[in-house]
Amino acid sequence: MNTNSSTIVRELRELMPVRQLEAHEARSVAERQATKLLTLLGMSEAPVDVSLLIALPRIDVRVDARLARLGISGLSESSRGYWRITINRADAITRRRFTLAHEFKHVLDHPFTRTLYPRYTERENPQAEVLCDYFAACLLMPRPWVKRLWTGGLQDIDGLAARFRVSPAAMQRRVEQIGLVDRQRRCPATLAGPDVARYFRNAPRTIPIPATTVAA
Repeated sequence: MNTNSSTIVRELRELMPVRQLEAHEARSVAERQATKLLTLLGMSEAPVDVSLLIALPRIDVRVDARLARLGISGLSESSRGYWRITINRADAITRRRFTLAHEFKHVLDHPFTRTLYPRYTERENPQAEVLCDYFAACLLMPRPWVKRLWTGGLQDIDGLAARFRVSPAAMQRRVEQIGLVDRQRRCPATLAGPDVARYFRNAPRTIPIPATTVAA
């Protein structure tokens, strides 16, 4: 891990142009941020150790079963330069890992929200939610890592999902994004209700059996 971890968020934010981006530009920046984050954290093979995000300064990550009652999987809030990310303890471990990465992208994009998404209100921004999901996919399932395993013969979605510690549905979408298989019917994008410094991620309709940690 980069010994100067206090600069990681700043370095990732510096990759973001301060202007409205086309969808393809925003995805490109998100993938560059995910790739750089992996480099800064010293990660080069699956599964990605998302617990290293918990060690970053000014970011407090917690798991809380009470989010299940609210019907959300993740929540990020800022106060005086500090961020708290709360993850639904009742979600499956694969979803909690994805949610943490998703919420971390909200942290990165917070200073640019009004510039990046001027057509959306602060309380309803589906474009931001889709982009955060894309960042999470790029971070947990990096394009070159997936391609390397795929071309090496691991072309089973369940096997790949287990290797990257993600859900089979997330892996299916990722191999479609990368172009390794024909694009299938997409699931609808999550619609959240963020405000200036508060972001939510919707929970699945069926809550999995509880687990105990974000990154186990």
